Amino acid sequence: MTVSRVINGHSTVRESTRERVMQAVSQLGYIPNQAASSLAAAQDARIALIYTNPSAGYLRELLLGALHGTARTAAQLVIDDWDGLDPSAERKAARALAKGVAGVILPPPLCESKVVIEELVNAGVPAVAIASGRFNHDISSVRVDDFLASKELTEYLIQMGHTRIGCIKGHPNQTASTRRFEGYQAALKEAGIPFDTALVQQGYFTYRSALPAVETLLALRKPPSAIFAGNDDMAAAAISVAHRRGLDVPRDLSIVGFDDTSAATTVWPELTTIRQPIATMADSAIDILLRTIRRKENDTRVVVDHVVAHQLIKRDSVAPCAAPAGKLRG
Repeated sequence: MTVSRVINGHSTVRESTRERVMQAVSQLGYIPNQAASSLAAAQDARIALIYTNPSAGYLRELLLGALHGTARTAAQLVIDDWDGLDPSAERKAARALAKGVAGVILPPPLCESKVVIEELVNAGVPAVAIASGRFNHDISSVRVDDFLASKELTEYLIQMGHTRIGCIKGHPNQTASTRRFEGYQAALKEAGIPFDTALVQQGYFTYRSALPAVETLLALRKPPSAIFAGNDDMAAAAISVAHRRGLDVPRDLSIVGFDDTSAATTVWPELTTIRQPIATMADSAIDILLRTIRRKENDTRVVVDHVVAHQLIKRDSVAPCAAPAGKLRG
C-alpha cells in the first residue's frame, strides 16, 4: 500500500519514505500498470514546464526528469519557452497559462519571477520552483544548498594548495548565483585567505559570457592558479581560453564548475564539478505538484521546501597547485 501511495502521489507518505521507495523503483526497473494508474485522480492533470534557461545541458536534464515524472504518473506535460519576455509579457503569459493547466514547474530564472509567482498564486495554480537559491514561502521548491555546495567546492581547491582562486559569478538575476558566490567567500574566509575583488568576474551562466571574464582573470599580473565558474558552461569556456593561451589544465590552471550537466564530460579534461541532480529534481517536482493538486480538493494548501543532496564530483580538471601565483604563462 505504501508503494501504491508513493507511485500515485498521495500526500500521506513521509518524504523520507517516498525517496526510499522511488530509489527501489529505479533500481528494480518497476513499471506501474497504466490501466490501474488511469484510476488516479491526476491522470488528466496538465502540468506546464516553462523555461528561459540558455544552457542546453541544463535544459536537457530538466526535460528528462519532467518527462519521466509525467510518464510515471500518467499526467500530461506542456512545455513552453518564455525566453525574451519582459515582466509585463511574463505576467500576461502566466495569467493565460493558469487557465489551462493544473500545475507549473518553474526552473531558473523564472523560479524567482515575482510577477509569474504572483499570477499563479492568485489563480490558485500550484507551482514548484526548481533550483531557486532560497525558499519562497508562496510556492514549493526543490533545490540544493548552493551555499554549502560552492563552499565545499572552494574548500577542495584550497585543500589542493590553491590560494589565488578566481571566481566567475552566475547571472545576477538568480539568487543561486549570490549563494554560490557567498559560499566561495566563506571558504576563503575560513581558510584565512584574503578576498581579492580582482579575482572576481561577472558571467551570465553562458559559455560566451565567460570568455571575456576568463581573459581578464588570466591577464592579471598575478593570475589565479584555479578558477571556480558558476556553472559547467562557463567552466567549459575557461578551459577553452586556457588552451588558447597555451596553458595546461590542470597543471597550470585548475578549473571547476557547477551542475554536472553533459558539458562537464564533453570537454577535455573532464570537469570537477558539483552534481546537482536536475533530472531527479524535476521528477520530484511532478510528485509535489500532483500531491498538491489532490490536496486542493480538500482546500488544503501545503508548501514544500525539498532540499536534495549535492555531490562533489572529482575529475581531471583539478591538480595540486604547483606554481607560485603570477608564474602562469600566456
